[in-house]
Amino acid sequence: MNNHSRRFARIGLLSALLALANCCVAQSQAQAQTPERKDVHIAVGGKASFYYLPLTIAEQLGYFRDEGLNVKISDFAGGSPALQAVVGGSADVVSGAYEHVINLQAKKQIFTAFALQGQAPQIAVGIAKARAASYHTPRDLKGLKIGVSAPGSSTNMVVNYLIGRQGLKPSDVAIIGVGTAAGAVAAFGAGQIDAISNVEPVITRLEQAGGIQIIADARTRKGTEEIFGGPMPAACLYAPEAFLKRYPVTTQALANAIVRADHWIQQASPQDVLKTVPEAYFAADKALYLFAFNKVRDAFSPDGVMAEAGPRTTLKVLPTFNPEVVPAQIQLERTYTNEFARKANQRYYP
Repeated sequence: MNNHSRRFARIGLLSALLALANCCVAQSQAQAQTPERKDVHIAVGGKASFYYLPLTIAEQLGYFRDEGLNVKISDFAGGSPALQAVVGGSADVVSGAYEHVINLQAKKQIFTAFALQGQAPQIAVGIAKARAASYHTPRDLKGLKIGVSAPGSSTNMVVNYLIGRQGLKPSDVAIIGVGTAAGAVAAFGAGQIDAISNVEPVITRLEQAGGIQIIADARTRKGTEEIFGGPMPAACLYAPEAFLKRYPVTTQALANAIVRADHWIQQASPQDVLKTVPEAYFAADKALYLFAFNKVRDAFSPDGVMAEAGPRTTLKVLPTFNPEVVPAQIQLERTYTNEFARKANQRYYP
């Protein structure tokens, strides 16, 4: 073999080695991105409500599947029982209200929110019109039966905050769990409750029926700031801090799916949403569903990222009715992380 031939042989060998090395790197990267756990169980309270629309969109459009996940979603009557499913070990991740993470830390349980779905609570409080004439301030709710999605849930938190600002205690009202669907509407219509704190489309259904007067409205960012004095993060995916540390790729995959859903909602028309969610969500009343969606549209997170002011507002609000929450004892930086949502945005929306 002459020098010319040997040189080309070496070049060929080098090219083959480089190709093999690149292949190994590619395989290693692919393996590194494979979720540590493909089967993930998410607990949610009131999945059909708009509050959790990004979760439904991620499920319906196959975003979890795209990330290599097999996600099971269990629906509970409210956020509090959904949380208990994870605390008790029967589910892995909660799709629930951010404030629960702070409440948990006050009990020495460290959970971390990692993908935001809502930047406003989408909750409204209304009183029966038959009692509206005697209502002037939240203090007038004393002694009344108030329906919430479930005791201890975010809808209950809003009631506690409203009456707490008026010097009342949570025990000064009777809290009754009514869910977030037809049961809530039926309980109000039958007079089983005097007032209600709930989400869409329940509130719009009651408004259109004409029997309710809204007394506090956090269905928009503007209304939320009027009530709480700042932005109030709402639905998010959160899990025990240990889950995020043990399964970072799985957590990233979950965040990717929710961030994609957040972006989809920003671009979707109301009709797109209607065509994507299960038919049971709008209970044969498409017009009402569309109307309710337009009322809460700006409450959805555009990108899954938590604004720093939101957790600070939440930490300011919670101690007004929950003495277990002592701000000086809360490590706010452990209650949420934007690491996964930001990586999801960099990947899909650079």
